Amino acid sequence: MTDKSEIELQAAAFRRLRDHLQERTDVQNIDLMNLAGFCRNCLSRWYQEEANAKGIDLSKEAAREIVYGMPYSEWKNKYQTEAGPDKLADFEKNKPND
Repeated sequence: MTDKSEIELQAAAFRRLRDHLQERTDVQNIDLMNLAGFCRNCLSRWYQEEANAKGIDLSKEAAREIVYGMPYSEWKNKYQTEAGPDKLADFEKNKPND
């Protein structure tokens, strides 16, 4: 496999993950964090960090809009639910250190 092919496949896989997360609005970020150790916000932060490392000025909100498919505030208003004490406790217990 060539480097170009690998990059194209990685980009396609990222787009599929992003699209899947945009479709699964029933899955809350805290659920993702508790099960996988990352969420939509992490993904958007990584996207922003990589853009900035390449000299591309990308704001936190712009990166979130790429991942969420809409402004973050809109997504929160439409889809985010209150996390119960059990989910919050799991999050605190397993919170990543980064």
